[in-house]
Amino acid sequence: MAKLKLDWLEVFVQIFKTQSVSRAAMQLGMEQASASIALNKLRQHFDDRLFVRTADGMVPTPRAQSIYPDLQEALARIDIARGMPAAFLPSEAVREFRIAMTDISEIIILPKLINHLQKTAPELSVTAEKISSETRQRLASGDVDVAVGFLPDLEAGFYQQALFEQDFVCLAAKEHPRVQGKVTLLQFSKEGHIAVTVSSTGHVIVDKVLAKHKIERRIVLRVPSFLGVARIVAQTEFLVIVPRQLGIALAAQEHVQVLESPLPLPHYKVKQHWHERFHLDAGSIWLRQTMTKLFMTASL
Repeated sequence: MAKLKLDWLEVFVQIFKTQSVSRAAMQLGMEQASASIALNKLRQHFDDRLFVRTADGMVPTPRAQSIYPDLQEALARIDIARGMPAAFLPSEAVREFRIAMTDISEIIILPKLINHLQKTAPELSVTAEKISSETRQRLASGDVDVAVGFLPDLEAGFYQQALFEQDFVCLAAKEHPRVQGKVTLLQFSKEGHIAVTVSSTGHVIVDKVLAKHKIERRIVLRVPSFLGVARIVAQTEFLVIVPRQLGIALAAQEHVQVLESPLPLPHYKVKQHWHERFHLDAGSIWLRQTMTKLFMTASL
């Protein structure tokens, strides 16, 4: 078979996305039998099963995974050449977006994003989940649309786009008995500190810089999240290092002061990451463009 029919390729892409022949047929407005025939033609053409039925649905073979990006891009370019309108209309779409994010992004990004969606796409919903060791696989499978944060583990193998830059500040209680307005290097070394140990993110860069300058923090408390750290700081005499935008947001909620670090701490970029499988998905493109519109600034 020397030629591939366009509708066969559309069936292939939809089965890859939905992991179901019946759902693929539904998406394309065709009979399931016609989708099955197209799949059989594709199997003959590529001399490969392409999709194997499992308890989790129609799982792509290595051959299908290797050709999917090219076929998806080819169809997208054909649609552009045809002058077809975008398939995703946010004002009418009913869809759930899943976003993996750090707890910092929950505070900085989520409120602004949700408020924007309520105005522009009221039928869309967002489910946020924590960044974890499974995030890579969940992006690849489509269970997560985009991951947002400072995520060095996702630098390789994924599309990525920088949204904004962050640096670090220090938080202390507003009525701290020894630290007011600024913190000296000597105070920084002597005061008790809270350390936030968040897995799968890159905030260990702070520890590396401190070690480079041979500065030790007196860690008296370790917590697994940034979400409650401001309340603890407000009620104790401990200091904590946090990203600047998070510190500003927390200072508006709790009785804490934002202090410049007594030594230069690194800057880093908050990015959105996505898998190549969904690079040309119309809904995913719209979500990423929305994130860019809302957050791609020098600072928030």
